[in-house]
Amino acid sequence: MSVAQASDPTDPGKELVDFWNEILVPKFTRFKHILVGGLTHHSEAIFPSLPVKQGERVLDVGCGFGDTAIQLARRVGPQGAVTGIDCCDAFLEFGRKDAAAAGLSNVTFIEGDVQSHAFEPVHDFVFSRFGTMFFENPVVGLRNMRTALKPGGLMTMIVWRSIDDNPWLGLPKQVVLEYLPQPGADARTCGPGPFSMADREMVTAMLKSAGYVDPAFKRVDAPVLVGATTQDSMDFQLALGPAGEVFREAGELAEQRRAEIEAALSEAISAYQTDEGIAMASSSWVITAANPG
Repeated sequence: MSVAQASDPTDPGKELVDFWNEILVPKFTRFKHILVGGLTHHSEAIFPSLPVKQGERVLDVGCGFGDTAIQLARRVGPQGAVTGIDCCDAFLEFGRKDAAAAGLSNVTFIEGDVQSHAFEPVHDFVFSRFGTMFFENPVVGLRNMRTALKPGGLMTMIVWRSIDDNPWLGLPKQVVLEYLPQPGADARTCGPGPFSMADREMVTAMLKSAGYVDPAFKRVDAPVLVGATTQDSMDFQLALGPAGEVFREAGELAEQRRAEIEAALSEAISAYQTDEGIAMASSSWVITAANPG
């Protein structure tokens, strides 16, 4: 779950990539247990139905810590091959180590910019879980993903639906906004944002502009684990996501009001405690489209 651009100094998107590497990578690493393990139920609702076969070649875009690439490598088997690409090499190091520990030799991780990387049209399937939403130019990124596909190959991307459909992110933001102002237009961000592809009509137009055919949308609702405890979940929300952005951009004011924000957030989150941890509802689109044959 990561942005998929590279840190080329001549790239106008360098500021975005630098923000990921300097600000978000340490936070993502700290909360890897939530960003990877917390999506277990969500992944279980999607992965078994992915159109991936033994022996196929797969590209995983914005692969982050590499967990999805490793799952796909197991699906395609030793006769197949998976390449994971991400702009944050610190994430990819986790994938390389985990793949080696699992004894998988059919998965490779590369640091690169999906918007401009020179792909060969050799892949049967291109996949992205929560990566395309952060493209600086979505149509360019989607079009270049298509260049990695064989004629007739399929692309599947998973993106979040609206913030109203995702209380695991929306509720904490509402709580924090009771104490802090909305971030200004000059706020540093991770790109268009987690809900930038929530609109079905708009994304359909993007896919057609990028040269895909037969777009199909499937709604998936599943719980996500957003922390082992209330404290763990609260720390996560104030570090990442919409609530974290509000808190970060408020600077000194956020720190001055931290105690009362944490008290309110703790009360709201604790209502979602389960035997597994803090579990809240999420909703995504699983979007599949084809490269013309």
